[in-house]
Amino acid sequence: MTGPLPQMLSAALRRWTLLLPPLAAVLLALVWGRTLPNAVAALAGLVLVGAVLAAVHHAEVVAHRVGEPLGSLLLAVAVTVIEVALIVTLMVDSASKNATLARDTVFAAVMITCNGIVGLCLLLGSLRTRVAVFNPEGTGAALATVATLATLSLALPSFTTSTPGPDFSPTQLTFASVAALVLYGLFVTTQTVRHREYFLPPELTDRPTADDQHDESQLPTNRETTTSLVLLLVALVAVVGLAKTVSPTIERGVTAAGLPASVMGVVIAMLVLLPETIAAVRAARRDEVQTGLNLALGSAMASIGLTIPAVALASIWLSGPLVLGLSASHLVLLALTVAVGTLTVIPGRATPLQGGVHLSVLAGYVVLAVSP
Repeated sequence: MTGPLPQMLSAALRRWTLLLPPLAAVLLALVWGRTLPNAVAALAGLVLVGAVLAAVHHAEVVAHRVGEPLGSLLLAVAVTVIEVALIVTLMVDSASKNATLARDTVFAAVMITCNGIVGLCLLLGSLRTRVAVFNPEGTGAALATVATLATLSLALPSFTTSTPGPDFSPTQLTFASVAALVLYGLFVTTQTVRHREYFLPPELTDRPTADDQHDESQLPTNRETTTSLVLLLVALVAVVGLAKTVSPTIERGVTAAGLPASVMGVVIAMLVLLPETIAAVRAARRDEVQTGLNLALGSAMASIGLTIPAVALASIWLSGPLVLGLSASHLVLLALTVAVGTLTVIPGRATPLQGGVHLSVLAGYVVLAVSP
């Protein structure tokens, strides 16, 4: 569709995404280190959401330039940087109070990505084409890596006996951190170098050369890509800073509502995964289900593979404990997620039923988070 109206909307979107990251950075400089009244905190929250949406746009521009699956990987890593920074900064502020924050946030990220984003992608993709088709080789490898990382980092601490409670001993924590980094590195190498074709849509290899040339002509210019990369970094810094600034207000709201402290981890995960969710939903609506699954499982993997080593390193100078072990109900949900995900991935095809099943698992997690 071409004409004056779409061109005006496109120009307005470009101006909005160009202006919001610097605006968010300026607001961060004004409110940093201050106790915010509720009205100012609400304004900061709105700017924070806008900065997240701007980050989505600029990450998609860069991702379009570098292509799949590197583009999905770039967005996953960018979002995980936000998550790691938020967890570490909040734990530094109050290590004993936020001892379970890393566990709660990482597990919430796994449930949101593996059930929420995956479910939405399968549901939207299959509603448009009756059956959503994806590459089982790459998607299965990603799910297996996520399941292994989650088990080694979040399930095992609940069963070890070297230390009391659901904690790792220093040796065990070192092993889990190194294993997470190694597995994540192996996956990135597999996804982007050795077996890149496993993470591309099944029909991509059948696309005619003329279409490929057309796609090349639509790529962003080097100048546009560089601008988006810089603004993406500015937006990410602003998101981290503003989230830290408004987090005391969110914590007071959670306490006033009588909700469990673990809800704070769910809030953080929902915030940092908003870019991934929007990007994945857009991809699914364009019949690019594989891209959405790459985003979902890549985010889950990056969330564990980068966050656990980061908080393990931070625990060296933090005075409080680092609790990583999941509760019994969360272990059941993790096992159910892996089982359902495996049955979904094996055929390489999914109907709306599979999407609904994943979303129902996420709904169960949310209910138990609010009412354990």
